[in-house]
Amino acid sequence: MSPPPDSVPLKDFEILATELARVAGAEIEAAMNRTVAVDYKGTPASTRDPVSEVDNSVEILLRARIGEQYPEHDIIGEEIDERPGRHHSHVWAVDPVDGTANFVNGLPLFASSIGLLIDGTPEVGAVWCSTSHLLRPGVYSAHTGGTLNFDGNPMVRQRNANLRAGLLGLPGVADLDSPRFHSRKTGSAALECAFVAAGLLAGAHFLSPNLWDVAAGVVLVKACGLELLQQRGNGWNAFEKFELASMSGDLRLWSSQLVMGKKDATAALIHSDAAARDSLR
Repeated sequence: MSPPPDSVPLKDFEILATELARVAGAEIEAAMNRTVAVDYKGTPASTRDPVSEVDNSVEILLRARIGEQYPEHDIIGEEIDERPGRHHSHVWAVDPVDGTANFVNGLPLFASSIGLLIDGTPEVGAVWCSTSHLLRPGVYSAHTGGTLNFDGNPMVRQRNANLRAGLLGLPGVADLDSPRFHSRKTGSAALECAFVAAGLLAGAHFLSPNLWDVAAGVVLVKACGLELLQQRGNGWNAFEKFELASMSGDLRLWSSQLVMGKKDATAALIHSDAAARDSLR
């Protein structure tokens, strides 16, 4: 029997999430040395949204590890619909391989993301990244009230005062109409969240991420004191928690437009989004 949820410090949950992310990363790295089976979601002829055998095997492994310690907790994963603790206050959001198209093509820009929500609020996050600010794989992690860590050690964001322009992660490939920023598209929302937290990207914009794409990453971003905004109606508001319009709604169905990063970066992203919408009218 696991201890009552309220009695477990968030730091302990972060330690577990970090270990889970490391385990996932080790499985992913091992698979890079062999040919993996790949299928595609959607129609039989689809070439978009691939899913590999590694996506499935890693999620099975992560679910088993979480279940060993907290069998009553709920788990929402990208590849498996099973819900062991539906309606429980503690929900683990798991994306075994975020950036699968990159992974199966050997492009080293992908991640594995483990987030913990408590009553819908993202409290703990750990993201294993195929590369990092140290040019090697590692795990960025944080919990509410804590600092950003890399491989279990506190990380201090370094800013190069010589830079005239920063980088922004965009959902498309079009460049920004801004002399202060250049656009990039990595193909992994979890990776971009971690890179924003680490200071590698000044900001990022996600049009319709799923819960498992960003549940861990938003914790990293908030731990760094960066801005995190969600579009609601015609405006942008501070993001606080994952919730649906219907109180009885399933968090698995959550999806919402987000921007994150430094204030000047989020302002540029919101301006770019508004300009793109105006051009379509």
